[in-house]
Amino acid sequence: MAGLKTIKTKIRSIEKTQKVTKAMEAVSASKMRKAQSRALAGRAYARAAVAILARISGSRELATHPLVKVPDTLNRALYIVITSDKGLAGALNSAVLRAVSNDIVQKNLAPANVSIIAVGRKANDYFAARGYKVEVYHQNTDAINSTLVRELVDEAAIRFANKETDLVQIAYQNFVSTFEQRPTIRTIFPLSLTELEQVVGDILPVRGVFSQPKEKFEQQSYTIEPSEEEVLSAIVPRLASIFVYHALLESQASEHSARMVSMKSASDKAGELTDKFTLQFNKARQAAITREVSEITGGMEAMAG
Repeated sequence: MAGLKTIKTKIRSIEKTQKVTKAMEAVSASKMRKAQSRALAGRAYARAAVAILARISGSRELATHPLVKVPDTLNRALYIVITSDKGLAGALNSAVLRAVSNDIVQKNLAPANVSIIAVGRKANDYFAARGYKVEVYHQNTDAINSTLVRELVDEAAIRFANKETDLVQIAYQNFVSTFEQRPTIRTIFPLSLTELEQVVGDILPVRGVFSQPKEKFEQQSYTIEPSEEEVLSAIVPRLASIFVYHALLESQASEHSARMVSMKSASDKAGELTDKFTLQFNKARQAAITREVSEITGGMEAMAG
């Protein structure tokens, strides 16, 4: 009977775990839909930003702006790496961290010349343990506010403008679909129209009700008042904030999506284990009953003889 009791305890434990994973699956599904809605709601602002950058890209002042000018050499780089604070999301975080590590190797950058701004505990722990300099660490919560976006952009802009770094990139999981998230690295500084267009392209799906035809904007020259320098100094950081804001949204949607899929998989596996142990329990119980019946029958025959 000890074996039956052990199996029954396992079944109850698995059923309790299944209840937890199902609850987490439902919560993640709800959060994923909210993050998707926020990303789609901001698409108009992002498309307008692309239009602005395209129309002023013919400006001579823009080409020489400190946040747009491409450095002659690439010796130092700053990465804004977005991961989650929590696990239970499959390979979500490891894929982003691996993509950044590979990018550093491809650029032949020494760890001493690489700086990290970590958004999420996983990124902070990973790079700190490998000897990289983590300049700033922010927790990655569901609350994406303008303060966090401004802090990230300002930190990156100051370092790039002061030539403390030659390149600023942001790494995150891009939400493709519920079952597909793609690790993505975008260049924030030097700011370019091509990168910004790609960010907008990631927001808008290729098909479906939210899809829209691609727009093309021609370079034009404008007379800017009060001065090109003053206007561009205000516009360029705001355009750069598009990268950070949508990277945070995409990362958030990807996290909840990956966790939802992981929890669904865990729930399904728990159901399979429950069925397996239930069958094992029934076989063991039947064997015990058969053994007891045999013992009773044998005893009765012995008494009759």
